[in-house]
Amino acid sequence: MIEIDGLSKSFVLHNQGGAVIPVMEGGHLSVAAGACVALTGASGAGKSTLMRMIYGNYLAEAGHILVGGVDVARAEPREILALRRHTLGYVSQFLRVVPRVPTLDVVAEPLLAVGADDGVARDRAAALLERLNIPRTLWGLSPTTFSGGEQQRVNIARGFAYDYPALLLDEPTASLDAANREVVLDLIDEAKARGAAIVGIFHDVAARARVADREVDVTGFTPRAA
Repeated sequence: MIEIDGLSKSFVLHNQGGAVIPVMEGGHLSVAAGACVALTGASGAGKSTLMRMIYGNYLAEAGHILVGGVDVARAEPREILALRRHTLGYVSQFLRVVPRVPTLDVVAEPLLAVGADDGVARDRAAALLERLNIPRTLWGLSPTTFSGGEQQRVNIARGFAYDYPALLLDEPTASLDAANREVVLDLIDEAKARGAAIVGIFHDVAARARVADREVDVTGFTPRAA
């Protein structure tokens, strides 16, 4: 489902004399349907950069990033948008939504975007919000006013509302209490069971051990490690 081959990336610091910072060179990664691969490595090794490249936020300099047969490294913007709508979900560490949109609508939006019935989408959103312990009194309010933990759980509910064939998870259990942490890990297990290919960053070692089928140290992708 996710195949990465010969991936390279560096950043040019134009405000610092054009200094070039190499991030990775010749990276390879394969994630099969139903598997979860955890990215590991020290801070700055390139874990988040790799995730953003898979999602199409960062442009690869060389190599291929195949997600469901689409090469993100060479795809047109409209192809990447279609991929994000139908194939590739991303749960980042931060919730970014339009202000004043009610929480229930925020979570239902990925389903509505693929043509799901409004009632079905809202029922699914409600079930996830209930499961993630977001009080019903908050569902009609914008999540931009919520606490950090509540926003994180809304973000997770949104990411799992639609059954994406592939998922990117950036610290999905960070700062969660024990009960909500278990809910998130159960959601990941369920996504794997239905065949989702998952790439995740988990600094929570116990969470990583529970859901990850294998670990990939991205330090091995960097020129500095050669």
